[in-house]
Amino acid sequence: MRLNETDLMERVQRELTDSYDEELEMELEDREIDPVTREVRVSERSEEAKEARRQYFRELFRLQAELVKLQDWVVHTGHKVVILFEGRDAAGKGGVIKRIVQRLNPRVCRVAALPAPNNRERTQWYFQRYVSHLPAAGEIVLFDRSWYNRAGVERVMGFCTDEQYEEFFQTVPEFERMLARSGIQLIKYWFSISDEEQNARFLGRIHDPLKQWKLSPMDLESRRRWEEYTKAKEIMLERTHIPEAPWWVVQGVDKKKARLNCIHHLLEQMPYEEVEHPAIQLPEREYHDDYVRRPVPAEIIVPEVY
Repeated sequence: MRLNETDLMERVQRELTDSYDEELEMELEDREIDPVTREVRVSERSEEAKEARRQYFRELFRLQAELVKLQDWVVHTGHKVVILFEGRDAAGKGGVIKRIVQRLNPRVCRVAALPAPNNRERTQWYFQRYVSHLPAAGEIVLFDRSWYNRAGVERVMGFCTDEQYEEFFQTVPEFERMLARSGIQLIKYWFSISDEEQNARFLGRIHDPLKQWKLSPMDLESRRRWEEYTKAKEIMLERTHIPEAPWWVVQGVDKKKARLNCIHHLLEQMPYEEVEHPAIQLPEREYHDDYVRRPVPAEIIVPEVY
């Protein structure tokens, strides 16, 4: 069912509000930012909406604490993990990735978000530029889009030939089985949203000066070619869903629920256990009579505007 203009603008307003909630989610107070003036104001949400938001944060923080335990287990056991995040533009991939890595050590858990291939990379074996980002023992790599670009945007936008497209489907199952045989656990997520939801999120980005940069000409063209992307996605899931690396579909219309569901599912994919660490004790600071701290030159101090 298509939204009427009034409902659509209300949806856009909620999208704008949610985008600012993301930046304030460390604060559990009921405050929000006015999308026009950017001023912090007291929330006018219903008590039910406020409680739902509190519950979201409580569960998010609980799951993030489990992700820290998972990280320790990965380091302790030398496990190797690759997680692919695919989906339509504005489906919420970046949001869940940000929540996953938010509390983790970037030396253990890192994000690979590769740009379009350059002229040299276009002449390489298709998977070559992705291989260098694969994890060593004790590492987790999250791909914000991946080699499945060939099955999606490259196919729809005509950036690959029919032969290259077919070769991809012949190669990718064996490539992923090879990763599995090498000891890499590969987890693949597709974030699914409705036609109406993507339309509302794109409008939200258009009206949000802090997010307009996310709308590239390619994104706008993907909106026009919704049905072509749908067909490409259906073929991709059918031809690359293998036992060694199955696809998992995350229902993404509600972004907050999608984040929680994805993280919860991710934690269930590994038999992690809490790793015991020795108690941390802060050492006594040493003092030396011959040391005198030098004053900082006033001209290099950042002005205290706030």
